This record gives sequence, structure tokens and C-alpha cells, in this order.
Amino acid sequence: MPHELTELKVNTVRKPGGRPIEELDADVCVVGAGIAGLSAAVEARRLGRSVVLADALPVLGGQCVNSLIGLFCGVFGNGPEYRRLTHGIFDPMFTDLEKTDDVHYNVHHTITVAYDEVVLGRWIENLVHSLGIQVVLGASVLGVDASGGRVHSTTFATRHGLVRVRAAGFVDASGDAALTWEAGLACRVPERTIWGSQQVRLENLREEFKPEPAELTSRVGAKAAEYGLVRRDGLAFFFPGRNTAVMNMTHVEAPLEAVRAARAQLEGRAQADRVVEFLRKEFPKAFGDAKVRSYGLPGRRQTRWIAAEHQLSVAEVRSGFRFDDAVARTAWPIELHDRVEGYVWETHGPDHVHYVPLRSLIPMGAHNLVAAGRCVDGDAAALSSVRVMGPCAAMGFGAAHALDLAGEGSVRDIDLAELRARVRENVDS
Repeated sequence: MPHELTELKVNTVRKPGGRPIEELDADVCVVGAGIAGLSAAVEARRLGRSVVLADALPVLGGQCVNSLIGLFCGVFGNGPEYRRLTHGIFDPMFTDLEKTDDVHYNVHHTITVAYDEVVLGRWIENLVHSLGIQVVLGASVLGVDASGGRVHSTTFATRHGLVRVRAAGFVDASGDAALTWEAGLACRVPERTIWGSQQVRLENLREEFKPEPAELTSRVGAKAAEYGLVRRDGLAFFFPGRNTAVMNMTHVEAPLEAVRAARAQLEGRAQADRVVEFLRKEFPKAFGDAKVRSYGLPGRRQTRWIAAEHQLSVAEVRSGFRFDDAVARTAWPIELHDRVEGYVWETHGPDHVHYVPLRSLIPMGAHNLVAAGRCVDGDAAALSSVRVMGPCAAMGFGAAHALDLAGEGSVRDIDLAELRARVRENVDS
């Protein structure tokens, strides 16, 4: 008698009628699991709130992990003091990654923090899991039930079917204001493209021969046409001692339409390949044996953002205007990528700090919806200086506290003195 391989039975099934929906309830629903959304979700959970964290990607970490940015910017102030400006999620993160030598502090006009994105990705996953945050991945916002300035629920489309999340409060950390847009609230779009980037991580490099930034930029400017390079400048972020680097030397469109976005991703990778060819030939000592270890997902800088109770202005950034409802601060330069060949880079003085008010996180007319990250409201130049990861994490932290203070009321009516006390480390220390 033949031996049976398995007792497993296989059933034949058909999709049931209607559109079954998986239902979830939480105190807070965070849309977007990049650094802003993660910060909001973690802080809301630590405040004792139940949290659903949803992201359109099939993994956590957003751009900070999956676009291979490789560098935390805006966490520290300018030299010579290099004040630490943002705490929250960065405190345990930096402590843990320091133990395994997976972060490195680059000291220039400010301090930027290089990190290993693979290690960071697992750190994020372990943190979210340990806190009992409910996670929905591969989840695109399909519809929003909202009335009278309150979001009641949002429905996500996933490969596993529809998921509806009901919550008392919502955080739009989607990057493209997807939740605010689908709720029918006003949003802003730039009149022309603000370029994103296709990052690649290269390995088999020889760090001791790496070109200085000015030399790299000069050579790109002189040779761009020869190699078919779109962007006429760029940066190489080496991780010390590992002979690897993340390359930020492309400018890629960041459309909000599905087919154009897919085409832009393919064209961006072709750009990145031409950059690698350029580096191998023009800097053979450093890059002659370079291999692409990984291509990041397309990096998007400024696409669509909310129209808020207050639009942060470039004048407020330059002057360092201090708002009574400030929730985040940074000293990062104005860094506007609105020209295909390069970008605006306007630095600030040694003691400069500028702030982001809660009012720039609240969509006009909203009561239980707060944005965080690169889709908060500012004019194009102002937003370019606060959309980096330091202040984005602080915004997520502040959004969680604003919703906690609002309870069943409106985030526009919270006790600002209490908010200031809660976010003090990110705006005052």
C-alpha cells in the first residue's frame, strides 16, 4: 500500500457575493509608516491609545527604509553647538543602533546621521510589534467616511480584500496627503514638478579614494551631457568603514497618477544606471569596482500636501519665527528641488532654528485629523526646509499628543499650554 504524503485536504471555493470587509476599531488610525507615521503611532501607543498603522507599501519604514535615503537630516542644529533638536523615537533608535555600529554621525555645517537601512527596518518592525500596534500593509486609501470636519472611518484596498478602520482620531502621514484628499478636504499642489530621486546603494567601493563633494559636483557638471545625466550635481553618502555608499544624483518625476508613476520609476532606475557608469569611469579608484547592492523605491520630496489652518511661509523659516503652538523645529536649509538640473540650497546661521506650528498640521475645517511629515502645509520653499526626517518625526510626536488632548473634541481647541509641556523636548530644550 502506498504511503500517504500528507493528510492535507484541498477545498474548491468561490468568492462569496458582495464585498466582505475586514473591520478594525482603534483610538488612532495612522496612515503612512514612514518616520512621521511611526513616530505618531509609537507615541499614541505609549499614551495608552489603541493604534492601527497602515501603509501602502508591503513593509514598514516608508522612505527612510525603502527609498535608501541612508541619512537622517534636520535632527541637529548648526555648528558650532550642534544642538540636538528632536528626541522622541530617535532616542531609543540611536542608542540601539550605536551598540551595533549601525549609525554614524557626520559633522559638517550640521550633524547628519548615516544609518544601515536594513538594520533600521528590523528595528522598526520589532518596535511596532512589541507595542502591540495593529498593522495593515499594502493598504491604499480607497475611501473616507467624513462629515462636519470629522473623519469617521477610512477604507483601504489590500491584496487580501478591503479593510475598514474606524477611529476617534486620524493622522495623515501618507506623504501625499492621501487621507486628506480622499476626505474631500483642500490640498495644495505645486505649479511645476518638484523632483524626487532614485537612490542606489553601491558596494565594493574604495572609500579612501572617494572624491570630495565639490570635485564630484564639478565633474558631474562638466560630463553630464556625455553620460546622459539629468541632474547636474549630486552627493555620495559613504558609510564609514564599510566601502558602501548611497548615491543621491538623480532627479525623477513624482507624479500622482498610477501609470506615470510606474514609468517614472523605470526611467529613474535608468538614470541611476547612467550615474553608476559615470562614477566607474570618472572616479575609477573609488568606484571602478562598484556594484549596485540595491535600488531604492523612488524618493518623493514634495508632491501634494494639505491646505492647513496656517501655511508656513519662507519668511517665517528665515526669521525663525516662534509659534505659540510649535510642535517641531529644525535648522535644515531651504532645499527646493524645483529645477531638473539642480536645486536651491540656502543655509542658515549658527544659532538659527525655525519652527512648525500645530496649525500647519491641521487641514482646514478638520477636527480629528492631523497631518505629519512632508504633507503638512507650507509654501514650496518653506516646506522644503521642514520635510526632512528630524522635524517630520517631531510632527508625528506632536500629532499624537494633539489627538490625545482633543479626545472627543477638536484638535483646534486643545490646551496649548499642555501641548507645549508635552512637546517641550522637541521645541525648547
